[in-house]
Amino acid sequence: MTIKSNSLKSIAIAVTLSCSALSLSAMAHDTHAHENTASVKALENAVSGDHRTAKNKARDQYRHPIETLNFFGFTPNMTVVEITPGGGWYTEILAPALKGTGKLYGAHYPDTGEDNYYSNSRKKLVKKLASDVVFSEVVLTDFTPRQESELAPQGTADLILTFRNLHNWKDAGVEQVFKDAFNALKPGGVLGIVEHRLPVGVSPEKAKGYVSEVQTIKQAKAAGFRFAGSSEVNANTKDLAIYPKGVWTLPPVLRLGETDRAKYLAIGESDRMTLKFVKPAK
Repeated sequence: MTIKSNSLKSIAIAVTLSCSALSLSAMAHDTHAHENTASVKALENAVSGDHRTAKNKARDQYRHPIETLNFFGFTPNMTVVEITPGGGWYTEILAPALKGTGKLYGAHYPDTGEDNYYSNSRKKLVKKLASDVVFSEVVLTDFTPRQESELAPQGTADLILTFRNLHNWKDAGVEQVFKDAFNALKPGGVLGIVEHRLPVGVSPEKAKGYVSEVQTIKQAKAAGFRFAGSSEVNANTKDLAIYPKGVWTLPPVLRLGETDRAKYLAIGESDRMTLKFVKPAK
């Protein structure tokens, strides 16, 4: 009887532990599902917001902001860094989605007081951030291409993003940016890259503005990152990458003006790689 009793107790304990494990798994699944729903809702509200111009909203079909940020693992309680926000297209989405629950740093060119592209770009961004209360919590930091920059306080960022900027920085600049991003991220933090993709076998000299995916992954790994995957959400198979004025031949720039305008509008915006990297936990 004792042996039988002990066996029954063992079975009961095993069943209890199994039920507990299933319960914890279900709770974790529910929590993840809730976080994902909250993230999508926050992004949907930001994307549809009245603070965005019709012109910027028209580009959603090419930039897929909700799908892109979901791929990078965005949640509204994160500390996020956007490197060189430019005119603030993505800032219009990130700022309201994070407002009150997370934090957004815009690592942008400093205003040195000179009349040049970098200082003027900073001034325009500052003016934009002052134009609407949705940007009231954005914190600007200084980023200087090809120089060591503190994008955010060391080890504080959950997610660092940059969109279509690698081609401007060249190899030395990209390598420095990846080091800066690695320093700013928490262990387990994510670096998200979207960039004009150079077709395999095509020379960069023939496809101005396009960047090698293989080379980008190699550079990120050299900085200490683990490659966590890619998405085709921003792919465009119509883009062949060889044009008279490089990637700027395509919309939205359309550098050839009215020459073959319909042709390039039919192609749409560039084919883009969407890459996710993770800073290892150890």
